[in-house]
Amino acid sequence: MLPEEVEVHRDRMWRRDPENRVEDAYSAERFIEDVGFCEVLTDSRRPGPSLYVAVCGRRDAHMPRNVQKDPESRLAWTIKDDVMRRGRCFYGKVLRGRSTFIAPRLVPYFNALFGIPRRMEKTVLSDDAQTILKIMRREWELATRDLREASGISERARFDKAMTQLQKGLKIIPTEVLYEPTFTYIWSIPEARFPEQLKVQVVREEALKEIARSYLVGAGMTLRGELARVTGLSSPEAGLGNWGLVDEGFAERLAPGVYRLGAVGRPQSAAPTTMQV
Repeated sequence: MLPEEVEVHRDRMWRRDPENRVEDAYSAERFIEDVGFCEVLTDSRRPGPSLYVAVCGRRDAHMPRNVQKDPESRLAWTIKDDVMRRGRCFYGKVLRGRSTFIAPRLVPYFNALFGIPRRMEKTVLSDDAQTILKIMRREWELATRDLREASGISERARFDKAMTQLQKGLKIIPTEVLYEPTFTYIWSIPEARFPEQLKVQVVREEALKEIARSYLVGAGMTLRGELARVTGLSSPEAGLGNWGLVDEGFAERLAPGVYRLGAVGRPQSAAPTTMQV
């Protein structure tokens, strides 16, 4: 159990209160910038910031089974589409293959941890994924149907698996979604929207620390294994990132795997009792 003051901190940062809930693409972009990264349609049963929870504006938000008839689910989906179209935040199935938004400032760090270097593509990517990537680098923008035809991958399961692998490796991104005449995504490569961020070279240790920093700023305090569960990093790598924050005084270690914002990381505007555990 987290102390109530930590929960209040998360309420503010993760927009889990009605007064600060996300209501449109503009407030969603501010939310993503504040938290650094978030999943899109997960609910309170999973740790970490979520666009859906931020739209609901409450701690106990649960995704209903029938999302088509739920106004909060529909709004979250609409805002997701709008933010994706605007292209100011990185969007794709990154964290554990789930839909994820990433603030531009963190793209270099995510690329260092999850991106697949070009020299390793032939050994890491499946044959289907390599075929799709070659086409996308030539065309730069294609709809799902056109991409399937160009790749010759008629089996939907094979195609979807390859597309997920490419998104997790930061090799392809959706940039638009069309609902008429039929539902389809428009795909592109990340260099089309984030060329400067993807040029930045970051060592893995620094990337781990900055991802841990971003999460701790929003969470206020992390429990054992929490960062690993949210990001999909291994526990040793998540711990290495948190220890980097402890070394510079940004975080304090309370117990094995338990960290909280230190005096350096704590917002100056916070009340004197905020984050005291």
